[in-house]
Amino acid sequence: MTASDPMSDCPGLSIVVPAFNEGGSLGRLHDELLAALGPLDLTWELIFVDDGSTDNTWREIQALNRADPRVRGIRLSRNFGHQGALLAGMSHARGEAVVSMDADLQHPPNVVPQLVAKWRHGSRIVKTVRRDPAHLPFFKRKFSSIFYRVFAYLSGVDLRAGMADFRLLDRRVLDQLLGFKEGGLFLRGMVEWVGYPSAIIEFDCGTRFSGSTKYDLSRMLRLAWHGISSFSLVPLRIAISIGLAASGIAFLGVVYAIASKWLEGHAVAGWTSTVAIMSFLFGVLFLFLAVLAEYVGRILEEVRARPRFIVSEQVGEHASATSSGFVVDARRAAHRDA
Repeated sequence: MTASDPMSDCPGLSIVVPAFNEGGSLGRLHDELLAALGPLDLTWELIFVDDGSTDNTWREIQALNRADPRVRGIRLSRNFGHQGALLAGMSHARGEAVVSMDADLQHPPNVVPQLVAKWRHGSRIVKTVRRDPAHLPFFKRKFSSIFYRVFAYLSGVDLRAGMADFRLLDRRVLDQLLGFKEGGLFLRGMVEWVGYPSAIIEFDCGTRFSGSTKYDLSRMLRLAWHGISSFSLVPLRIAISIGLAASGIAFLGVVYAIASKWLEGHAVAGWTSTVAIMSFLFGVLFLFLAVLAEYVGRILEEVRARPRFIVSEQVGEHASATSSGFVVDARRAAHRDA
């Protein structure tokens, strides 16, 4: 870039951190990022996204911005979820590379220089795979493993167990992702889908610095379903196959009952079992209708085309790139009036 280029002051690296009631962790995260990024010959910015927090998260972000102008803050009008907050931060990022990570320090800041090193060696996407600690609950570990296997089988998109939203994206990859208009966000799958040369770094999961996890069972299940339904029609096809098989069995049962009545002159015994089987089949039918209704509901969400996030307040340099989920190129928007 030349000196006259209006984007010449864009940082080399943007770090996007969604935060929901994480006020107790942000100062520590900032300090550890300072230590990790200090040796790098790279300008950077740190973007915190307050995803509708009810604690002191936004006040902490404002204080960090006053102390360090490289810290920027984006406050969403309400809680839009982890994926929406991530998208909000990435749409405001101006760096040539963008790292996304969690605010609770379970994504270690000292791994960021390794991501940058892989990027400088030509990887457009640098993914991380978590090595789970021994104390991680058995249910959470098994749920993660099963989900990624099922997701890979149903969608054809290869996701490894332990992959999360701790990664580095090159600007070219990020611009492609920001061009996607779908409302059901599952960024992990979208990153795999776009392709590009990639690398993987394994890391040991850090210890949560403060607060409690925001991903309970219901949130995990909701994210899992969003991921599968966003990338695969296989659940619908499975429903069709089982429905056809059940219909075939029911038809054969009707033929058998009629044949027994006409040929042997007696009624078919076992009406209790017949009613039980019919009740089971109706239960299966309603289950598949629920799957179909969920897909129809997803279609309705896409047709509405509502913004995927709404920004209510910002602090930091070039804080007016976009205020809604209708994403624009943040670097050009930030310099539109330059």
